[in-house]
Amino acid sequence: MRIDIEELRVGYAGRDVVAGVHLMAAAGEIVGLVGPNGSGKSSVLRTVYRHLRPTAGRVLLDGTDLRTLSLGRTARHIAALPQERAADFELTVREVVGMGRTPYKRAFAGEDPTDREAVGGALAAVGMSDQGARRFSALSGGERQRVLLARAFAQDPDVLVLDEPTNHLDVRHQVDLLALLREQARTTLISLHDLNAAASLCDRLHVLHDGRLVASGPPRAVLTPELLAEVFGVRAAVTEHPLTGDLLIAFDHRRSHP
Repeated sequence: MRIDIEELRVGYAGRDVVAGVHLMAAAGEIVGLVGPNGSGKSSVLRTVYRHLRPTAGRVLLDGTDLRTLSLGRTARHIAALPQERAADFELTVREVVGMGRTPYKRAFAGEDPTDREAVGGALAAVGMSDQGARRFSALSGGERQRVLLARAFAQDPDVLVLDEPTNHLDVRHQVDLLALLREQARTTLISLHDLNAAASLCDRLHVLHDGRLVASGPPRAVLTPELLAEVFGVRAAVTEHPLTGDLLIAFDHRRSHP
């Protein structure tokens, strides 16, 4: 399903933190939001999974304004892995992942074969099949991240909204996660600090700066040395990855400013 964000504004305490942003993700695309801290990435994503109500503008799911849908119906189409999340659940891993099936359940309904298959498949996808009986609260940060991603997969959404999903993951699991997202082939909106990961993963990038959209397009068109200097304040060379052929950004770590 396609996501369109039209003239979006989000305000806190009388100040716009997102100011007139217009962006889109076509069906099946992986679309990245990048920008410095405080640029508005998380605020934009929160409006898509309806954790935050915009002060102006709208979010469309295949042309339908999300505000016209019930929260339950929205949850059947859109699953999120936000940055803000509870540190502890006194539940097992399998029970946490099973929470992703809530939009399909009647009150007090038990797990059915469809739920079991969805939960099992989601745990397998993140490499946690043998961890279902463990307490979520006993997991490491990276393990928790993978379980919460499995919960989103178990929801069987058309659209994934992921806010810095590689946080707490070691290098191997970061690589595995990015490969898994490609295999999922779902419409995905994702914010990433790692610009090389964004360049490798995303079909399209939207660059935010001070709450405004400053560039959009394929990674090779967007992540230029000039933009990196202007938006991120760094000096960098843009070249080709020797192993994959993807865009590779080499930062000058010896200078604090371009």
